[in-house]
Amino acid sequence: EKEQIEGIVETVPTYRSLLVVYKPEVIRFSALTEKFEQVLSSMGSIQIPPPSVIEIPVLYGGDMGPDLEFVAAHNHKTPEDGLTEEEVVKIHSSEEYLIYMLGFIAGFPYLGGMDKRIATPRLKSPRVKIEGGSVGIAGEQTGIYPVASPGGWQLIGRTPLKLYDSEREKPVLLESGQYIKFRPVTEEEYKAIEKQVENDTYQYVVYDKEAE
Repeated sequence: EKEQIEGIVETVPTYRSLLVVYKPEVIRFSALTEKFEQVLSSMGSIQIPPPSVIEIPVLYGGDMGPDLEFVAAHNHKTPEDGLTEEEVVKIHSSEEYLIYMLGFIAGFPYLGGMDKRIATPRLKSPRVKIEGGSVGIAGEQTGIYPVASPGGWQLIGRTPLKLYDSEREKPVLLESGQYIKFRPVTEEEYKAIEKQVENDTYQYVVYDKEAE
């Protein structure tokens, strides 16, 4: 991005590679490759700014998170180490999750860093429709469905924020390399934020991640 190489249309990072979309009538493949080699050789001197953390309000449990009870029960091994629904929420909302990549559908964040204590397998039979904003768990991963779609993740809550909005200047809310911090909210807070999002008055909470 800093190099501003003419002819590049878009770059899409994934777990271990980078898709580069470019115009061959502007820059040829060989010239583009040479540019990349120059950039790679100077990677050690590039100053990368600290990643940002965006707060995602979530109403956990109930109709918004119908599988929260199952997640708690699944991780209830013995009376000594069993988890309550409240403890699942506390564990899930205590981490800052790195967005490794966006994919599957527009704006779906693939997150890293979930506590293994709340890991739960996918549903044996996927749901035909999951509402946009639904927060789920699948194995040792957690994620958010940006729009209504089929899916097999265990649903534990929902956010009133729109991760994808085609009418917005920047349709996709999140970015790869950013972090997510889930914040539990009440039903009243959820409804209030939902109205603010609809009215385009919601103030997103974003801050720089502290160095570890």
